Amino acid sequence: MTLRKILGLAAGATLAASTLAAGPALAYQQKISNDLDRCSTGNGPAVKVTVTGVKSSSGTMRVQSYRGTSAEWLKEGKWLNRVEAPARRGSMTFCLPVPAAGTYAVAVRHDVNGNGKTDLREDGGGMSNNPSINIFNLGKPSYTKTAFSVGDSVKSITINMKYWG
Repeated sequence: MTLRKILGLAAGATLAASTLAAGPALAYQQKISNDLDRCSTGNGPAVKVTVTGVKSSSGTMRVQSYRGTSAEWLKEGKWLNRVEAPARRGSMTFCLPVPAAGTYAVAVRHDVNGNGKTDLREDGGGMSNNPSINIFNLGKPSYTKTAFSVGDSVKSITINMKYWG
């Protein structure tokens, strides 16, 4: 084996070791199924999200997790995991695995007519910690109002839906 190959292998091993030491890489925009088994006792880290106040069984529910930072909360393309499911009136439960213990936030949207657009007259939404949503913050409260900590286990949260129409 040549010295160049040996140095190349050593550099690759050093890079891999430093990447692992820095923690797991975050993968953005992962569309996942709603596997509630991933939120059973002993699994984690994950967020078990109970959404209450779903007004109808029409359309689609979308639940997304974000890192709970100003640089990523509600920023386009910065969501981590997304679960989409047919809406069911009343309450629904979702499981969002997270890459590691840390600070996260969750956003929920009910696309009542299923057109893929936000229709303020009929669609609804909600966020972790149930912050006030109004015309002045245009439905985008600060990450400081929505962020919460997740350890190595499953964190359970409840999000109450709000409808504007």
